[in-house]
Amino acid sequence: MGIFGIILIIVAIIGLLAICYVTIYNKLQFGITKIEHVEGLIDEDLRSKYDIIIRANDVITKELNSKKDYLKEYKNLKEQKISNFDLERKLKEAEIIIHNLYNDNAALSKNENMVQIEKDFNLINEKLTAGISYYNKQTALQNSYIRKFPNNLIAKIHHIGIKPFFDKKDMTDTDIDDFKL
Repeated sequence: MGIFGIILIIVAIIGLLAICYVTIYNKLQFGITKIEHVEGLIDEDLRSKYDIIIRANDVITKELNSKKDYLKEYKNLKEQKISNFDLERKLKEAEIIIHNLYNDNAALSKNENMVQIEKDFNLINEKLTAGISYYNKQTALQNSYIRKFPNNLIAKIHHIGIKPFFDKKDMTDTDIDDFKL
């Protein structure tokens, strides 16, 4: 085997390494794209839920002839700089208030707009649950892929880090109190 054979072997090894590098990088980018896409869907669903809450507040105020604004603290959630997880928790609180008012007032229970709002809540909650579940699943897959060798080296080169789950829990830390109710 001469110098030409050695050069050919070196070129073949470099080519295989380049193919592996590109394959791993593309898989990392594909995982990021899937997570970002579902983040966008969750964000859109949270905005829809917010709009349902505003609609419900208008119907409640009108139907009960009330000057009391039951959902005053939730009206400015869009302007606040909070995570989607915190926004989802706040919207759930507002939804509970609306459900309680709906169940406690016969006039609201019979109002066609409120009945539709209740159906809209059920639909958007199903979409949110599915989106969050998919997000967490894809995040777990991506994080486990990043932790493997040589994927972790390529991820580090491109500053691709471990992503937290929707509820911002970090399963790799030592904080045992990061469970949120």
